[in-house]
Amino acid sequence: MTESPAVRVTGLRGPARIGERAARTLTTELARHQAPKTALLVDASPDSATLAAAIDALLPGDALTLVPAEAGQAAALREHVTEQGRWVADRVRVVDSLAEADPADVVMVAEPLAGTAEETRTALDALTKHLTDGAVLSVAVPALPGATPGAAAELDRQGALFGVGTDLVLRNQPPVRVYRLRFTAADPATADKLTPAYRPSSVPLTRSMHIDSNGVAAAGIALGLAALSRVSRPKSKLWLVPALATVPVAAFFRDPERDVPDDGSAVVAASDGKVLSVERLRDERFGDQEFLRVAVFLSVLDVHVNRAPVAGKVVDYFVADGGFAAAMKPDAEHNVAAYTVLDTSRGTVVVAQRTGLIARRIVQRAPVGSLLARGERFGLIRFGSRTDVYLPADAADPHVAPGDRVLGGSSVIARWR
Repeated sequence: MTESPAVRVTGLRGPARIGERAARTLTTELARHQAPKTALLVDASPDSATLAAAIDALLPGDALTLVPAEAGQAAALREHVTEQGRWVADRVRVVDSLAEADPADVVMVAEPLAGTAEETRTALDALTKHLTDGAVLSVAVPALPGATPGAAAELDRQGALFGVGTDLVLRNQPPVRVYRLRFTAADPATADKLTPAYRPSSVPLTRSMHIDSNGVAAAGIALGLAALSRVSRPKSKLWLVPALATVPVAAFFRDPERDVPDDGSAVVAASDGKVLSVERLRDERFGDQEFLRVAVFLSVLDVHVNRAPVAGKVVDYFVADGGFAAAMKPDAEHNVAAYTVLDTSRGTVVVAQRTGLIARRIVQRAPVGSLLARGERFGLIRFGSRTDVYLPADAADPHVAPGDRVLGGSSVIARWR
C-alpha cells in the first residue's frame, strides 16, 4: 500500500483521536491473554494513548512491534521506547513500515480508521496478512453519524462476517466504536488462558461497583422525563415520579466487581440469585449426551448482569420463543430464552438466559466465534428472570443445592472432575 505524508498505514487521517478509555478497549485482547504472545501496534506515535495502554498490558513473555503513524517517525518512537526503561525496551521493537513486521497474535490500530469503504477494505486486507491463526484485529472508527460513513459501513460489514465483539466508547472525543475481528478460527482451549475482557459497557462508579450502560441510559431517560414534566407542568408534582425512580432504576443495572476463583476446576454461577433446581436431563438441541443443569432465579433485587460460568468459545447462539411465566415457576421452562453454546476443553456447556413475568428483554454481547474467560460479563436480563447452566453430566459434580444463594462470577456451583 502506497504511503504519503497525508496517508496513514491504514487509511486517510481522520479527525478522531483515541483517549485513555478507548485505548484500553482497543488493547483489551492484549491485556487479557495471560500466556506469552506477540502483538503488533500499527499507526503508533509517541503520544498515542493506545501505545501507553499496550505497554501497560505487556507481560514478561510478550513481544510488541510498533509501526509508526508517519513516515520518518520511527526514530522518535525508538527514543520513546528507550525512555520507558530496560524492561519495556527488551520487549518492544520499532519497524519502519508494516511490510517489515512479523505476523502477531494480537494486532491493533492505534487511531481510528477513516476514508472510503474501498480504502478501509484495502487497509484491512493489508493488516490481515499480519495475523497468526486465531489472532484478533482490533480497530476503531468514529461513531458519530456521518463522520466517516465509508469506513463505518465497511467495518459493519466485516463485523457481520468476522466480528467477535464490538464496543461503543461514548467517553471519547468524539465517541468511537471498537471492532474485534477474527478471520481464522480460534482454539477453544485458548479461553482457559484468558482473563475477563475490559468492557466500556460497564461504567465504573467506584473501584468495586460499576453500572451497566443500560442503566445509564435508563436513568437518563427517567431524568429527561422528570425535566420535561417540570417544564411542561411547573405547578404539578408529577415530575417527582420519574425523578425519584432514577436511583432505583440505575441500581437495578448495578454491576459489581467480582473475584473469580483461581481454580481451574471451578464452575461459577452465571448470575446472582437463588438456586431453583439441580438436575440431570437431556436436551436434543445440544446433542444426545446427559447434562447437569443448575437453574438460578433472579429477583428484581438481584444483580442482573450475566457472566460466563466456564471459559470457552461461543459456537452457537439462538433464541427460543415461548411465554412469560413467573421465572420461579415450573412453567418458566417454556419461557422465551436465549441460549449461548460454548465449546470448552471439557465438552459442550450451555447458558440459558430466560425471561420472566416482568423481564422481556435479554441482552447478549458475545457473538459466535468469541472467546469468553470464566467469570466474564457477556450479557444481562432486565428485571426478574432465570439463568440455567448446562454442564456435561459425566464431567461435572454439583456443589450447590436448591435454596442456596449464589453470586455471579464468584460462587462455585459445580466442579470439573
